[in-house]
Amino acid sequence: MFTNSMPMLLSISAFSLLLPNDLKANDTADLFIENAHIVTMNPDQPNAKAVAIKDGRILALGDKNSLTPYLGEHTKRLDAKGAMLMPGFNDAHVHPTVGAVKDLFECNFPFTASPKDIQQQLRKCVAERPQDLWIRGGQWSSDFFINHPMESPRAFLDEVSTEKAIAIVDDAYHNAWLNSKALELLDVENQNVPGMDILRDKHGKATGVLIEAFGFLQQNLHWSEKQYIQAASYVSKLANSYGITGIKGTAMTNPAVEGYITLAQRGELSLNMAVALMTPYGHREKALDLKPLLKNRKALKALQNAKPQSSQLNVDFAKIFTDGVPTAARTAAMLHPYTPVYGKHTKGSLHVHPEALKADLIALDKAGFTVKIHTAGDRSVRIALDAIEAARKANGHSGLRHELAHAGYIDDADLPRFKQLDAVADLCPYLWSPSPIIDSVIGAVGKPRGEHYWPIRDLIESGAPLLTGSDWPAAVPSMDPWAGLEAMVTRKDPNGQYPGSLWEEQAVTLEQALKIFTVDGARALGMAKDTGSLEVGKFADMILLSQDLTAINPDRISETRVLKTWYHGKLVHEQQ
Repeated sequence: MFTNSMPMLLSISAFSLLLPNDLKANDTADLFIENAHIVTMNPDQPNAKAVAIKDGRILALGDKNSLTPYLGEHTKRLDAKGAMLMPGFNDAHVHPTVGAVKDLFECNFPFTASPKDIQQQLRKCVAERPQDLWIRGGQWSSDFFINHPMESPRAFLDEVSTEKAIAIVDDAYHNAWLNSKALELLDVENQNVPGMDILRDKHGKATGVLIEAFGFLQQNLHWSEKQYIQAASYVSKLANSYGITGIKGTAMTNPAVEGYITLAQRGELSLNMAVALMTPYGHREKALDLKPLLKNRKALKALQNAKPQSSQLNVDFAKIFTDGVPTAARTAAMLHPYTPVYGKHTKGSLHVHPEALKADLIALDKAGFTVKIHTAGDRSVRIALDAIEAARKANGHSGLRHELAHAGYIDDADLPRFKQLDAVADLCPYLWSPSPIIDSVIGAVGKPRGEHYWPIRDLIESGAPLLTGSDWPAAVPSMDPWAGLEAMVTRKDPNGQYPGSLWEEQAVTLEQALKIFTVDGARALGMAKDTGSLEVGKFADMILLSQDLTAINPDRISETRVLKTWYHGKLVHEQQ
């Protein structure tokens, strides 16, 4: 893919020299970038040195001399001075609004925060926000209450304030910690939420810790329309600064999606975007009622059609959670028991009955939804594959490639099924190195099984379709893809804080990793015809880098900075 061999250069020159013969009078470029090391991610033309762009799309790729006929009086020229130019990245699994409101409006502390650190930060936030009733934020580590046992977590937060409602989430965003005021306002003591576990003390009183509370909090805590639009704007600019030009927002509600549509109608959204709409969270035995989901999709499409947009959002996706997380919470559904806690063994639990999930996939596939299924344990991976198989048998292959998110633990018998069913393994390389949350996972799952996490090389060799995403803000501090890219290639901590590696035998090549971040990501967004690689006719979604990835040691990939980002040919980020 990255070769600069003479045959490749000759093929580029021959290809480029043919283009000017078809040149039309109005085919002069708006933008002409020369003297670049262009990695196109197109196997038919892997490399080039210059690119001509018009009306947001690529006119031609080749060498400077053969593309000069595209230069016009008003063409803007950019000398890349040998820098690497490549397609923008796609983050195909991210919680963009959740991450944005966290950065913009919430009370935050690092995953490593101690009890003292948390109280200090919360007191600071309470003092700074006298007008706010709610203090929301996080994120405490998965092993926090193992390392810091507390008789009454709610009382600990009450020491900060009994007048403010405090709700803080863990690093995985699945579990929550509330003070007495928050418990009162949400009426938690009287709740019976399927799939959510309210931890109680010996007197039956809620301790303040809620297990698998993501859906409950999403349903009950909201932001304003203005804040949702602010969040969308923040995400667009932040993503572009990291070289991301496409995202798939996951488990999103209509009010959050409407913020991005409003931004697009203002001409201010600089992202290709797909949206996996939220479905009811928690345990259920029966199939989904599709009516609310269909109504939500119809409303969003009507809103999009009401006004012209700079970016089109693909809302033909849905998110289903089949289990929790394989951390100390032990809520991911596994085929074999976790390590025991207080002498008790568990395999975790399923949120959705296997037969109900089959009915869900058949109906959603028929209705044109690509389904992203949260499958953090190997048992949930299996029942999700069974459900996709049922959909294929009932509907034939609809062309929809359903996705298994967080498929880090996969039984050997299920590996070949991804290719057989055209099911996509949705992976998060940002977690593929030693870290506190990985320590929690390995401690819960046990050695050596727990260490065999994220079998990406095995998946590639089996021919499985892949995508990658940050899952930000769950378990990662940012949506910066460069640390994730390095971890995918090295399986080591890009920040150098935690020694060792995580199943280093599963490391992949740079070429394989870049394809997943670009071409495969675009396909996951349903936009492969328009983006994901640099080809004539596709959108000029491109990034210019501070270093040539093909010429550096892999352990320096995370040092990469994005000098410029173009979205549909428009410069949307420039490093100052």
